Amino acid sequence: MENQEDIYEKFKPNAEKNLVIEVDGEKYERFPVKLPVIMDKDDIYKIIDEHTKGYRKEDDMIYVSEKIVAISQGRAFKVDEIKVSKLANFLQKHVTKTSVGIGLGSPQTMELAIRELGRPRILFAAAVAAVTKPLGIKGMFYRICGPKARAIDGPCHYTLPPYNHYAKLAPKDPDKVARKLRDYLKVSEAIVIDANDIGQNVLGKSNRKLNNKKMAAIFGDNPLGQTNEQTPCAIVRKVK
Repeated sequence: MENQEDIYEKFKPNAEKNLVIEVDGEKYERFPVKLPVIMDKDDIYKIIDEHTKGYRKEDDMIYVSEKIVAISQGRAFKVDEIKVSKLANFLQKHVTKTSVGIGLGSPQTMELAIRELGRPRILFAAAVAAVTKPLGIKGMFYRICGPKARAIDGPCHYTLPPYNHYAKLAPKDPDKVARKLRDYLKVSEAIVIDANDIGQNVLGKSNRKLNNKKMAAIFGDNPLGQTNEQTPCAIVRKVK
């Protein structure tokens, strides 16, 4: 087993990111863990174990990006193999684009949302957004569609190959994944998170009593980065 003190040499903060964050008067260290590119059917539990063994402690938390969970579950699809409906083509034109991800702003990702959530819910959300957006009320489409829609994304300029040609759904059963990850790694808790530079959403947690707002705030500055850091996982340790 590695010396626990070596964690500061093994897992350094990503560029322009901080190791420590303070939330509700408590400080947390976030150690980004570099992993190989995750593929369909990869055993993420075993892979994360291999790359954190000897460094994590029983009272640590493990945070994992929802993206690698979804990919390992076979919920990422080549964009040129997604047959796009006329409805998806129409709706995606009205999605606000951001600098941190496509979201539902492409025909392929909108098509995945329709398949995942159903046409009635998507149409209702679109109708509400059409009324509220001109009034200055933004985000109603995603509020109605929920976290499954927010977690759908497509390839961006910083996406690592081969996923620069893929679109993906939200992970399936993220709470179950978090519980299995906690038990497999023998840590205090595990979180499946959707985080970028403009927002964070907890999709799965190993304990339903965990406060989503606090768990998201611990990743409030997106310490895993959004480019090619290849660190979709972090050991999170409360500073005593």
